[in-house]
Amino acid sequence: MAQITSVDDLRALYGAPGERSARKQLARLDRHARTIIGLSPFCLLATSGADGLGDVTPRGDGPGFVAVMDDVTIALPDRPGNNRLDSLLNILERPGVGLLFLVPGIDETLRVNGSAEIRTDNELLARFPVGGKLPKSVLLIRVREVYLHCAKALMRSRLWDPAVQVDRDVLPSMGQMLKDQLDLPHGESQDEMLERYRATMY
Repeated sequence: MAQITSVDDLRALYGAPGERSARKQLARLDRHARTIIGLSPFCLLATSGADGLGDVTPRGDGPGFVAVMDDVTIALPDRPGNNRLDSLLNILERPGVGLLFLVPGIDETLRVNGSAEIRTDNELLARFPVGGKLPKSVLLIRVREVYLHCAKALMRSRLWDPAVQVDRDVLPSMGQMLKDQLDLPHGESQDEMLERYRATMY
């Protein structure tokens, strides 16, 4: 196996990007990017830590849960999780972030790159209530790069195709998998886990 170690070798293997691919990167959110963000109930947030490792975490809520503040700023509320805080700790060290927005049924995606800060301003938190509960913090992201990503990956994966969806019973419950991985004395059933999630969603 040969390792690629230079830009020249990489370009020799793949070639140059087409003109449209090279030009599609924008410096601000246009009307199409705003529409996609407004329709999206799910995005992936990529960060990197001081150790150089990358991290990607899912974020989701009702469509438009990420707010477009202006052409170069978006706001992402942080909902309750497991308190590992991997993304937030990374942002404290390295504020650069990447987001990939998905819209159910749509194969094209939207990529947004920029720098994030963790905010707890009362007026900002107040923009994101759910059932009377506010997020503990909001990521305020200054947009640097915006571009549409082609449909090929989702077409190949058939992500939205019901015919290829995997039955949940193929895997043990997450509680059982954690029991096996961590050698715990007891495992949480899928029903127990879902009930706990519903009680702590916001």
